[in-house]
Amino acid sequence: MPVVEVNKLSKSYGDLRAVAEISFNVEEGEIFGMLGPNGAGKSTTVEIMEGVRQADSGLVRVAGLDPQKDRNSLRQIIGIQLQSSSLFPKLNVDEHLKAYGSFYTHTRKLDDVVDLVGLTERRRGRAGELSGGQQQRLAIALALINDPQIVFLDEPTTGLDPQARRRLWEIITELRNGGTTVILTTHYMEEAEALCDRLIVMDHGSIIESGTPSSLINKHFSESAIGFSLKDGALIDADAIQSSQYVTEIRNVGSTIEVFAANVPGAISDVLGLAGGGKETIEDIHVRKASLEDVFLKLTGRTIRD
Repeated sequence: MPVVEVNKLSKSYGDLRAVAEISFNVEEGEIFGMLGPNGAGKSTTVEIMEGVRQADSGLVRVAGLDPQKDRNSLRQIIGIQLQSSSLFPKLNVDEHLKAYGSFYTHTRKLDDVVDLVGLTERRRGRAGELSGGQQQRLAIALALINDPQIVFLDEPTTGLDPQARRRLWEIITELRNGGTTVILTTHYMEEAEALCDRLIVMDHGSIIESGTPSSLINKHFSESAIGFSLKDGALIDADAIQSSQYVTEIRNVGSTIEVFAANVPGAISDVLGLAGGGKETIEDIHVRKASLEDVFLKLTGRTIRD
């Protein structure tokens, strides 16, 4: 049995349909991702699963419980980290955890939680004195104090610097390795690709794709992406490049032209020959594998940050 079942879930706010008859399952002990831009319906879906918001229609079961009818029982076995957590600036880490722990019938040892999120050396520090990354780790610690079966993390790394983001990735992976089911919403493609065992891609309230990160990439791209950085003021005839037998797709990305091709040497040779100025036009060439960002752009015609 899946630990979470969602079947034909819908939610509207007036004329806005935030969630449009979506269905998916979450398996026990996996990191399940919900990927999409702001306004895609991720947070609304999560809030319904948490029992915070009521659906208009559809069925939702979390650990076999109805989030509305069994709300009190459900809150004992789930942990919730919100996009914006309200911390008390004058309370230290331990005081926060003790206060939140008092709401539950069962809690984890304080030392274990503090150690897991890497706040052992800052446990006497007031929340208002913690860095942004440390505050996010404290927010996750609060979601773990009741030793939940399922943890909901809603955009946990938004606004963090790369180092703090990587540290939170390590914590999330450790949770999964310890048997906790993690449901993660994010609009960072790299994050979803690095962390998620499976994911759904959402846009405008609908699920437009689902699967493992690698399966989605392989399904939509057998090609590599070749980037050509242009010198200042240089132009490339995109129509001419598209005529290459090796090029399946071409994109403008700022001062870079990206083409997708299975035959990388052939595509590079053709682009240099068709560039109008050849090597005098091109400043740099780099090759990368296709990513979830490419999948999303192919499916929606826009980047996730548009």
